[in-house]
Parts: sequence; structure tokens; C-alpha cells
Amino acid sequence: MDIDMNATAKPAVVLVSGGMDSAVVLAIARAAGFAPYALSVRYGQRHTSELDAAARVAQALGAVAHKTVHVDLRALGGSALTDEAIAVPTDADGHVIGQGIPSTYVPARNTIMLAVALGWAEVLGATDLFCGVNAVDYSGYPDCRPEFIAGFEALANLATKAGVEGRRFRVHAPLMRMSKADIVREGLRLGVDFAQTVSCYQADAAGRACGHCDACRLRAQGFADAGVPDPTRYADIG
Repeated sequence: MDIDMNATAKPAVVLVSGGMDSAVVLAIARAAGFAPYALSVRYGQRHTSELDAAARVAQALGAVAHKTVHVDLRALGGSALTDEAIAVPTDADGHVIGQGIPSTYVPARNTIMLAVALGWAEVLGATDLFCGVNAVDYSGYPDCRPEFIAGFEALANLATKAGVEGRRFRVHAPLMRMSKADIVREGLRLGVDFAQTVSCYQADAAGRACGHCDACRLRAQGFADAGVPDPTRYADIG
């Protein structure tokens, strides 16, 4: 992908977690002609190697800047991603993807991340936010649905100086209706190097995946369905 970033490009804040979905969203925003400002959140997640991946992805895909903000959701707990006393559900314990809301749901995470993105957008003079939520191949999180995105967009236009003064915010979720295979194909079309990304909920410090959590299973199935070799590095944990 070779998009010319010029002075007329509109700034946009793109949430970049380090996973495959947000990497594709960053590539989509750039291909659409936006000047993307990548935002990552260190929220107390156990799998911090995804933040290293976020930095790699932001640089590789031409983000104008990359900022990591610290928000301590570990202090609140309530999720397998922030509380080591709560197990990450896997295929080994019979967990079925999409049946109920799993313990990997982090209370209010996407609301908080988008709120931080909204704040940075106001500072930058941007009115476009991009995020990688998906309601097709996903774990059943309530804050990955179209209704949530529409609700947050309405809030953004009510709760900000820019919104009150007549500038309209838009929250873009370009992957919302795409399957994981579609996301893989779109990423490859836009030049995303998926080997740089980390999706696993319990990846080790080197970014190697467990191969058994929801994120790993959905990712692997996406590559399989797309007929593309899976570049994921897996830990040798059986």
C-alpha cells in the first residue's frame, strides 16, 4: 500500500491494539486518505506483548504518530484479561465461542478506549475515530455491536466542545460486518504483515500465542477460511 500523506489529509484517531483487526483498520483508514494517529491503551492487560505489536504495526502502516495511554483497569478487575485469578476460557475446558459473554470481557473497555480516542481527536481537531470491533466472528462482547458504535457516536456529538459547536464526529467500524476470512483478505490487499500482530489473550512476553483461547481460534479459522498460511507464532505449550 502506497498512499501519499499530504497536508490536506484529514486527521483521524485509530485505536490500535496490536491485533490483526486493528492493524487492518489502520490500513483502511490510511487507504481512505486519512492521516491516521494511532492510539493504544495499556489498561492492565495480562498480554502486554500486544502493545509491542501495536508499536510495530503503527510504524509499518504509516501512522503519523503513535500514542500509548495508561488506564488502570486491573484495579477494577472483573475480567480474565486483567485478573490473573480468573482463567482465560479455552477449547480445552469446553468453552464454545459466542455462547454468552465470556470472562475475557473487560467491563467498559471499549467505552473507555473510545472516550480516550475522542479526547485526543478533539485536541488534534479530528472528527473521525476508527476502531476494529466486529459482530460476525467475535466472542460475544456487548461493546462490539453496531448499537454500541451508534450510541457512542451520539454521545461524542453531545459531550464535546467540537460537537456542541457543530462539528460532527463519526465513529468508523469498517470490520463490523466482515468475517475473519474477509478481514484477512482485506489486510493482505492493503499490505498488512499479520506476522507483526499479536491477537492471543494470553500471549507470552515474546508475543507467542497459546493457540487455544477465543482470539487464537478465531484468528486461525480466519486464515484457514481465507486459504492463507497462518503466520502466527505459537508457544510450545501443548
